[in-house]
Amino acid sequence: MAALPQVMQAIDIETPGGPEALELVERPVPEPGKGEVLIKVAAAGINRPDIVQRKGFYPPPPGAPSIPGLEIAGEIVALGGDVDDAVLGQQVCALVAGGGYAEYCTAPAVQCLPVPEALSMQEAAALPETLFTVWHNLFERGFASEGETALVHGGTSGIGSMAIMLGNLFGLTVIVTCGSDEKCTKAKEIGAAHAINYKTQDFVEEVKAHTNGEGVEIVIDMVAGDYVPRNMQCLKEDGRHVTIAVQGGMEANISLVQIMTRRLTLTGSTLRARSVEFKGLLADEIFRNVWPHVDNGELRPVMDQSFALADAAAAHSRMEAGDHIGKIVLEVG
Repeated sequence: MAALPQVMQAIDIETPGGPEALELVERPVPEPGKGEVLIKVAAAGINRPDIVQRKGFYPPPPGAPSIPGLEIAGEIVALGGDVDDAVLGQQVCALVAGGGYAEYCTAPAVQCLPVPEALSMQEAAALPETLFTVWHNLFERGFASEGETALVHGGTSGIGSMAIMLGNLFGLTVIVTCGSDEKCTKAKEIGAAHAINYKTQDFVEEVKAHTNGEGVEIVIDMVAGDYVPRNMQCLKEDGRHVTIAVQGGMEANISLVQIMTRRLTLTGSTLRARSVEFKGLLADEIFRNVWPHVDNGELRPVMDQSFALADAAAAHSRMEAGDHIGKIVLEVG
């Protein structure tokens, strides 16, 4: 650690609020603990949970820094205890519990994945949060299997675009909803089988029409609220509904009779507070099953726009405006 600076630039939240709450500050360079590495950050991904944290509604889990940022890419420059010396100097991307909007960030070594030559560092930083989230919820909690059909809301978001691409790689048909005809067109270019403009079309009717009245096996929902009973109408018997965010409200009025008679499964998850052991197992599964597709260039994130670290507020404003297609990242180093 002696060769490293003692302080770094970072974006922190002094008082919760709008994008202006993101302030460029100096913070001590963190030291990696047991099982951790220190990464000199080249780029950091912007995600919807960062916005919720900035507003004061999603505090970091115990032990995580107040600095936002859940995914990074960069070079490993220092090691904590019980980490193999061979990883020093490696270019990696990592899922972290916080601290990504900074020049340096610690990460559990087991949550790091190597950056292949096929990706830029900005692209690598745009992968971990969406890839871990979609893989876990679509394939592990949603039990997606080849030949099935999934409905994914927010089709051109980072999560939506990743769900389309992963679904295509593993033999799924993916139907999405989007907020404009332009976004529907883009979603189909990414690989969606059908894209529904939820502002001008009834997505329940559209799903039924596109599936010959049968419905889908899986719904990946980031809206919640009054979308949940409508999502249930889109499901086949034995269908699975997976909630990954609650942008439309934390409560829903649903029919338990529908769940019983049609044998529906309603589940959901958040990743940030899960244990390092769990995320490490998830990273290993992704490395074995998905990373070969990243390595050979088949899977790469859909990129929207990059901002300098000091312009994090502008990056948040772009995400909140809802006009982005794909991932927004901060260029740090």
